[in-house]
Amino acid sequence: MLLYLTDYLAGFYSPFGVFQYLTLRSVMAVLTALLISFVFGPYVIRKLSYQSAGQPIRDDGPETHLIKAGTPTMGGTLILISVIFSTLLWGDLENRQLWVVVLVTAAFGVIGFVDDYKKIVLGNSKGLSAKAKYFWQSIAALLAALVLFYNASNPAETELIVPFFKDVAIPLGWGFVVLTYFVIVGTSNAVNLTDGLDGLAIMPTVMVAAALGIFAYIIGNVKFSDYLGYPFIPGVGELTVFCGALIGAGLGFLWFNTYPAQVFMGDVGALALGAALGVIAVIARQELVLLIMGGVFVMETVSVILQVASFKLTGRRIFRMAPLHHHFELKGWAEPKVIVRFWIVTVILVLVGLSTLKLR
Repeated sequence: MLLYLTDYLAGFYSPFGVFQYLTLRSVMAVLTALLISFVFGPYVIRKLSYQSAGQPIRDDGPETHLIKAGTPTMGGTLILISVIFSTLLWGDLENRQLWVVVLVTAAFGVIGFVDDYKKIVLGNSKGLSAKAKYFWQSIAALLAALVLFYNASNPAETELIVPFFKDVAIPLGWGFVVLTYFVIVGTSNAVNLTDGLDGLAIMPTVMVAAALGIFAYIIGNVKFSDYLGYPFIPGVGELTVFCGALIGAGLGFLWFNTYPAQVFMGDVGALALGAALGVIAVIARQELVLLIMGGVFVMETVSVILQVASFKLTGRRIFRMAPLHHHFELKGWAEPKVIVRFWIVTVILVLVGLSTLKLR
């Protein structure tokens, strides 16, 4: 919204023209989302506590988690409010890619909110059934995939870019819809599985969002994309504003979510953030790079798949407990140690992902 206001004011006072720069608007989105989180965070936590929106704790989990019973959850609503408001404030509202990301994030947030509300506020331990949750996730992801597919204006928007190979781009055709579906739904659920310790999911999300923002800026810039050998896709650069808002909201939430957490994000935050990362990666044509940078999310998901498969086939468990972060806790690692080490792994993987910009 402010893009148009400052453009109008620049006609009377030229310094307002600086707000037309994408980099400045992205920085302002970070600061705005951060400010919203700091200002409204305490109020949201009090409101959730008053509504008895306390986190249930698994009986079979680490004993150290029992003290977390009753900690307010559904704090992801604060993240969503901060991200969406900041994006609408500083983004170009005529950009179709930006609206796809905002709407997908909001849709998955609603799914998570309904699940959390049923489990925590209404006392329904099952919340949304797995089938219902997966159904609505599938609908949202497929709609996004079809919109992106039918609105693609050049072949590059539906090609699979292979990292580390400069001239390898695979035309996907209708396979683009299938890939987009799995990337969005898969990333959404992967982040949700990772959200099991204080700050464990939010910081990797922030780091991956920052890296995807760099990719989006480069691919949406005709000079930078040409220099680095990437296809230029008009409008993709505007997603940098959304990534900035996500970074600010994530860091603001981490202020309250860091160990020992005052609030948890719940499904409303985890499902939405994962879907946001997935759809940004798709639009920026960096699905495979997301797989690298989001390696922590991948490991957590794979650990659950292997654990379930092993138990059903052999009656034995591979890990002491899944997802993977609980395995390390039961091995004796303190919770902060697990969290920080997973963050360090994410830093390394994000740097590997960013290296694909030149190592091609």
